[in-house]
Amino acid sequence: MSKLILTNEVSGLGAAGDVVDVKDGFARNYLIPKGFAVLWSKGGEKQVTSIRAARDSRAFASEEEAKELKAQLESKAIRIPVKAGANGRLFGSVKTSDVADAIAAAGLVAVDRRKVEFLSSIRTTGEFDATVRIGDQIANLKLLVVAAK
Repeated sequence: MSKLILTNEVSGLGAAGDVVDVKDGFARNYLIPKGFAVLWSKGGEKQVTSIRAARDSRAFASEEEAKELKAQLESKAIRIPVKAGANGRLFGSVKTSDVADAIAAAGLVAVDRRKVEFLSSIRTTGEFDATVRIGDQIANLKLLVVAAK
């Protein structure tokens, strides 16, 4: 087992600044090369406090604010226009950055693309579900993928 300090939030593992134990292969082949974590050391405690301070400065001012943003996101479906063929099949797929851009274009809060998650890849037009992490809250979104004119 490897002891690591997370530098970014990793779904199912922890938030930035957390110290976690993971299997060696997961650390060596995924977390460290992608920049999601660094090896833990005795001198790393100083790094942990700086990462947590940065995370807290980006955190929402209050739980009420996070709940309000969650309610805004869940109140209406997010429309995403994409290039599609005649049968509704997309040229490519919808990415998390597309969803973040569509949320901002709808006049809602700016969302980091890394906080958006799909259950499966979106490759056709239609209605889909996605989730957005806002602090400790998880907002469930309805996505309307439509063919762009």
